[in-house]
Amino acid sequence: MTNAGTPSRPDSGTNLDPWYGLYADRTAGLSASEVRALFAVASRPEVVSLAGGMPFVSGLPAELVAGAFERMMRDNGPQALQYGSGQGVPALREQILEVMALEGIRASVDDVVVTTGSQHALELVSKLFLNPGDVVLAEGPSYVTAMVVFNSFQADINHVPMDEFGLIPQALREAIARIKAAGKTIKFLYTIPSFSNPAGVTLTWERRLEVLEICRDNEILVLEDNPYGLLYFDSPPPHAMRSVDEDGVIYLGTFSKTLAPGFRVGWALAPHAIREKLILANEAAVLSPSSFSQLMISEYLSAADWKGQIDTFRGIYQERRDAMLSALAEFLPQLRWTVPGGGFYVWATLPDNMDSKAMLPRAVRELVAYTPGTAFYADGSGRNNIRLSFCYPTPEFIREGIRRLSTVINGEIDLLNTFSQTTPLATVPLKQGIASPPSNIG
Repeated sequence: MTNAGTPSRPDSGTNLDPWYGLYADRTAGLSASEVRALFAVASRPEVVSLAGGMPFVSGLPAELVAGAFERMMRDNGPQALQYGSGQGVPALREQILEVMALEGIRASVDDVVVTTGSQHALELVSKLFLNPGDVVLAEGPSYVTAMVVFNSFQADINHVPMDEFGLIPQALREAIARIKAAGKTIKFLYTIPSFSNPAGVTLTWERRLEVLEICRDNEILVLEDNPYGLLYFDSPPPHAMRSVDEDGVIYLGTFSKTLAPGFRVGWALAPHAIREKLILANEAAVLSPSSFSQLMISEYLSAADWKGQIDTFRGIYQERRDAMLSALAEFLPQLRWTVPGGGFYVWATLPDNMDSKAMLPRAVRELVAYTPGTAFYADGSGRNNIRLSFCYPTPEFIREGIRRLSTVINGEIDLLNTFSQTTPLATVPLKQGIASPPSNIG
């Protein structure tokens, strides 16, 4: 330290942060995600954003929320404005059991821990389990901000390939064998099995059982993240993995997609011993999750037709998915893409020689935004992939966004073909559809 308490600058480099040399090593894993970096640009009104996964909260009638607020403040105002339990409001935890029952989960209210969004639950689980150098297995591609969390705890993220039916069990076996042979410790498998982010695909029931068996045989915990499971279109996805394995699965849920993200309320359903540590970690991080938000949601679930509202959201998102698929077929038939049965996202594949991250500034100049595929891999893969989000724009804006995107992609293909002075770039045929996973079983 220099005079007046000013820290000395690091010995090397020209970093402008005077505290740079004092940060913990784990902060090297903290970086702004490519999705977050897009929000400033994508929020401009003239830009059609197909990038962020923002729910269409305008589809939630204002009177439902206003009514819940008035009743909650009338009946429980002092409690709503006070500190609460580190585990969460008991009444809401009871109601969360009703929500999870829709996906085949039977549990005790004592095993539910309310968190400040499911993202916070991800951070708490990582804090409990990850030492520097530990391995996290994750689908390839996987949720971008989960990887930011895992990186912040200095984990080694290993991706397991997916296909149109979700994570590939044989690839999981091979990854586990390879990592164990290298003498590394695998702490858990992170998966979004229903309408995954970003791929939009769903793990079949048979594969869910096989993945659970593989992890059980290798003593690997499963971290099942399920933000989108109730937002199906034609038929429900298979039951949650937690429905058949109480001891080997931590299940994460959230109200951000089925109600509104502004409440910041999620939860973790964990085996007993893990639950106790989650409560302690929750208290250490935030003392208690917001009583106000929890009681608001509890009042909403008590008085509103919340199942009917979720059904309304399904109709809104299905219409927007259909608009995106129709526009892709019209303007970009040379590409390949997934056909999600629910959720928020389509995963598109560009010709092999294209770089979606390098192309993004040109897309923004054409007033359209997407998320490059590289954002969803820890190792920089996904260069010729893009995630397209259909949850927020209207069908008309989605069509216009895809039209603008086609101008960028076709222009890029023409440019690359011109400079290659060889045969045209190979493209992939239009994927007409993906076989649906089995219905709920058991």
